[in-house]
Amino acid sequence: MFGPYVSRLSVSALALSAALTGVSCTPLGDPALAGEFKENFDRDDLGEMWNNTGASWRIVNGELSIDNARNRPLWLRRQIPRDVRIEFDARSMSEQGDIKVEVMGDGRSRALTDSYTATSYVVIFGGWGNSLNVLARLDEHADDRVESHGMRVEAGHTYHMRIERRGSVITAWADDQELVTMNDEAPLHGPGHDHFAFNNWEAQVFFDNLHITAL
Repeated sequence: MFGPYVSRLSVSALALSAALTGVSCTPLGDPALAGEFKENFDRDDLGEMWNNTGASWRIVNGELSIDNARNRPLWLRRQIPRDVRIEFDARSMSEQGDIKVEVMGDGRSRALTDSYTATSYVVIFGGWGNSLNVLARLDEHADDRVESHGMRVEAGHTYHMRIERRGSVITAWADDQELVTMNDEAPLHGPGHDHFAFNNWEAQVFFDNLHITAL
């Protein structure tokens, strides 16, 4: 008399197991970039290509504009290659600098409080009152972040930024001057670590001419 009950229970258990497996292993489903991607923001609104996690991201005169995002990034809805070159132009209107992006994140993470742990590598040019350039793995405040103190952000100057990830090494440049580099023994990659985002804390910053290339 237990046969039908056991059968139904087994089917339900298998279905639940499959569902939970799907939740834990399935990526966001965003399509992967094929070779290269270009974005010049030459339109009026962000469109479907971008995931705004809650800040005042907007397009102004053909540039991406942001201030006071407080770690609520703008994620590209495309999976980026593991080995990749990311180039873009950036201009801060503040002496505080604050040019910030995320590489190899999950495509949706954002700050829910003042404290924020990323899912990505965080690249900051002119952070902490324009006193530090930082490359961090997940936590920009952690002791294992890489810092440099040389180059500072000049307010109103448009910088050509370049970030490359080759194997375990990720490096960032501004106007062809190296800012920071990291050799990560456990490099971030795969589902949950395959998206790019513009980010910001407080200063008014403009971004333009994004170009992503597989290496």
